[in-house]
Amino acid sequence: MAREKLKGKDILDLGYPEGKAIGLALNLMDKYYKSTAKDEQLAILNDLFHNPEKYRHHKKLEKLVQELDAEKNKLREIALTEGALDFKTYGAEYIEPGAVFQMETAMSLPVTVAGALMPDAHQGYGLPIGGVLATNNAVIPYGVGVDIGCRMCLTLYDLPVHTLDRDKAKLKQFLNDNTRFGAGKGFEKPMDDPIFARQEFKEIAVARANKDKAREQIGSSGSGNHFVEFGIAELSSEQNEFDLPAGSYLAVLSHSGSRGLGATIANHYTKLATQNRKLPPHARHLAWLDLDSEEGQEYWAAMTLAGDYASACHHQIHERLGKALGEKPLVMIENHHNFAWKEKLGDGREVIVHRKGATPAGKGVLGIIPGSMTSPGFIVRGKGVEEAVYSASHGAGRIMSRRQAMDTISAKDVKEILARHGVELIGGGLDEAPMAYKNIHHVMASQADLVEVLGTFTPRIVRMDR
Repeated sequence: MAREKLKGKDILDLGYPEGKAIGLALNLMDKYYKSTAKDEQLAILNDLFHNPEKYRHHKKLEKLVQELDAEKNKLREIALTEGALDFKTYGAEYIEPGAVFQMETAMSLPVTVAGALMPDAHQGYGLPIGGVLATNNAVIPYGVGVDIGCRMCLTLYDLPVHTLDRDKAKLKQFLNDNTRFGAGKGFEKPMDDPIFARQEFKEIAVARANKDKAREQIGSSGSGNHFVEFGIAELSSEQNEFDLPAGSYLAVLSHSGSRGLGATIANHYTKLATQNRKLPPHARHLAWLDLDSEEGQEYWAAMTLAGDYASACHHQIHERLGKALGEKPLVMIENHHNFAWKEKLGDGREVIVHRKGATPAGKGVLGIIPGSMTSPGFIVRGKGVEEAVYSASHGAGRIMSRRQAMDTISAKDVKEILARHGVELIGGGLDEAPMAYKNIHHVMASQADLVEVLGTFTPRIVRMDR
């Protein structure tokens, strides 16, 4: 009669946690105790589980003790440090208490090294929007955010700005024909892109499962505050990186991210992080993955893929509109937020910098900080301020929640303010009304030490979801 074989369920019944320890136990029993009866194997594993110190230096079973230690540590609630690390807040008078509390919580994580709060900050999940957090060898999926790699992209064209008035109907049609917005939306015939040849789409299960969706949505934009706009870019100085004279240019500005691909990646790895690392309830969305772990390395690769996919979406948006205009852009400027970077602090330490709704502003780094649909955005060059963790705001930031905006702002109010500023709006909801946002001039004044303004972008024709 064949010897009864040990199964994973048998080990689970001993109290072993679900995870790698069960697979390792099965392998070790098969390798070293193959001729031992099943009952005896279970007795050994039971003794090891309840008396791990006896086996800590066991030549055959020490690895199982180490794995159990690791899994038990993951499941044990991790205490926050006594007292949050100090962090610099920019524009504190414009920031709600909930965002400050979230930042203080993030600064109490045992992996936190440094942080800063930008003047557009408001409350979110985990790290506040406008929060910047540097950690030691750890990445926080909700410190990056759901819309991984969300970004700004601006192209300038050699066309007279009076085209915006003269050909307004034509430009509106260009936006309708060449952009798509909203959950699940895409083009009937999406363009191909080299990103779909990336190995991550083969090697990472969650990316592989969402490749077809990503292909369907390439070149499209999400809902909420995502937009594509025609407007006027003003370069204020001849001394710029673009080799362009100061003056006015017809321009296209877009804001969107990694669509369903990024959201699925974010939710998948957030679930893994919260399962493996238990934090106090108010900090639960700040669970992290160690970068030297398999899950951490896999998330980093998936996050990078989603960020590159977001960039590819923007490039296709601008390519379509450039073809419609019959022009090649003079220059393209882009930057992303909702991402994590490996960077070095002034003392040489390598850290993981999370910018959830914050713009990279290292010395000489270019970026775009938009206002609302009736206020200008700014083309900026970073000054590299370490106290701000080399960052700036990613926009004006909300002063009202979406619900507040829909409850207090009328369609008539929005129509009047758009007319007053000469802005044409296609789509858009009351939750994105200009009045729902902070004053961008106040925000920029609060971070004058962080960025140098090279120019502005003023929206004239705005396309959003709905």
